[in-house]
Amino acid sequence: MNGTLLTTALWYHVQTTEPRRHRGTEHPMWLCVSVICALLIVAAGAAEAQKKAGPSANGGAKAAAADTAAAGAAPIDVLETARGTSEFGTYPNEVTKTVEHLVGLVKKGFYNGIRVHRVVPGFVVQMGDPQTRDMTKREMWGRGPGAGSGKPIGVAEISPKRTHGKGAVAMAHAGDASKADSQFYITLAPQPRLNGDYVVFGQVISGQDVVDKIAVGDVIKKAYLKGAQ
Repeated sequence: MNGTLLTTALWYHVQTTEPRRHRGTEHPMWLCVSVICALLIVAAGAAEAQKKAGPSANGGAKAAAADTAAAGAAPIDVLETARGTSEFGTYPNEVTKTVEHLVGLVKKGFYNGIRVHRVVPGFVVQMGDPQTRDMTKREMWGRGPGAGSGKPIGVAEISPKRTHGKGAVAMAHAGDASKADSQFYITLAPQPRLNGDYVVFGQVISGQDVVDKIAVGDVIKKAYLKGAQ
């Protein structure tokens, strides 16, 4: 029964079982019932609002995990670093070629031994440049013709459904999303201004605290897959 019907039913009960009184001299029972009705209506409204609201920032990982499960055991990428292990789920049903490309690189061991080359506090952590294995090339980390696998994805699978909340995993590029290759970033806080320009292909589902502690120069000891491969 919704709030309106409940209020009407209780009002009718009081009106038909309690003596009528002059205005300004409300019966205590009627006041009690009125308060109860008001509380019930507020509670019903709050419950309805909760249903309509999207996941909170704190619930992002749980929502992403549910999304990954619903996608049919989509690949989960595991990153092992000296600071701990983190995992992110992927969206192969929506960004098919992007996920296939990254999965292929992970299977080849492309990310093993690569260093994190960019960290902007409160913004992103970025990795995926094979040049970072060589400390003598530090000035070139993240840029130049050798900063990727050499085989761009070739398509920009930007989905309006996948946005940059905290822990979003997306492809980095130098201006053309279709030319993204091996470099990706993980957001350290919501970044709505990036929406529509970069392909979000995954979401951290565990180990966000590890991501938050990553520093430039940290090594990806090993990257491997869980789930469908």
